[in-house]
Amino acid sequence: MLELVAVRHRYDGRVVLDIERFAVAPGAGVAIVGPNGSGKSTLLRLLALLERPSEGEVRLGGVVVAGGKAARAGAGVRRRITLVEQRPVLLRGTVRENLEFGLQVRGVRRIEVNRRVESTAAQLGISPLLQRRRHELSDGEVQRVAVARALAVEPDVLLLDEPASSADRAAAQTLYRALAEERARRPLAVCLASHQLEDAYRWADDVRALAEGRLSPVTPENLFRVELPASGSGGDLKHVCVGPIEIAATTDKTGPAILAVPPTDIFVSREPLASSARNVFVGRVTRLAHQRPGAVHVTADVGVELVAVVTEEAARDLGLTPGGPVVFSFKASAVRVF
Repeated sequence: MLELVAVRHRYDGRVVLDIERFAVAPGAGVAIVGPNGSGKSTLLRLLALLERPSEGEVRLGGVVVAGGKAARAGAGVRRRITLVEQRPVLLRGTVRENLEFGLQVRGVRRIEVNRRVESTAAQLGISPLLQRRRHELSDGEVQRVAVARALAVEPDVLLLDEPASSADRAAAQTLYRALAEERARRPLAVCLASHQLEDAYRWADDVRALAEGRLSPVTPENLFRVELPASGSGGDLKHVCVGPIEIAATTDKTGPAILAVPPTDIFVSREPLASSARNVFVGRVTRLAHQRPGAVHVTADVGVELVAVVTEEAARDLGLTPGGPVVFSFKASAVRVF
């Protein structure tokens, strides 16, 4: 078990991460989603022992390995955790030499080095790239090489920061398939930060949302960074600008905040209906996803992208199709503010 416990982390005196507990169990597949600046990369760097938390502890197997009075973790501990950053740096030399390096440092025998390199390269679809050098690779290929290099050394925990951000759809699917195969083969825990919510739901066992350095109490869809006005038009009712639209929310807070609209609180129809909902948006369906049995995630462009969840029966009855018209409605009281 790799975990953060009572962690508050600061940059230049500003709290960028405030988490009571974040745990990655052996063999788990965890996805972290959230807007830019929410703290995803910082969280991964703390888990990877690349930074020491300003307050709190990082524990591995129940033992404090960073923070508190813990000494700097030794190589044996650090090698159990591998981070692939969003813009990974490759060593000089060929792709093959990059994949071999970590294995050679660990004293792995040559025959085993060759086996792992060939196997991992095949998993990630980079076998044709093994003799190429960094300047001959696209950004997406560099990311896949970095993931292959990390998988080859067989860590207990693999941390990935936007590993498919430069990949096309086919390459992304190859990556997620390789992660699934590796997790099926051995108890590898994977913790991945991603903007691709649909991909996160597809491959992860556990999807967690991060906003303003804190874990969100709601599901990760429909999170918006906003500036709350000082006063509303009536009591605590405020109309908040989110891109080109305004969302009505009930809150007494002001200033910077995160708005969250739970997908299950959005009413979906084909035409505007008479209701007390203060938020009614007309748009077009952009995507339908069956992410769990009996439920359909409906993504629509209503000026901004919103996601609602309906039953499969409701989706059929409404005749929802990509490109088709849709109306999303929800009450001001349904909007969470934090």
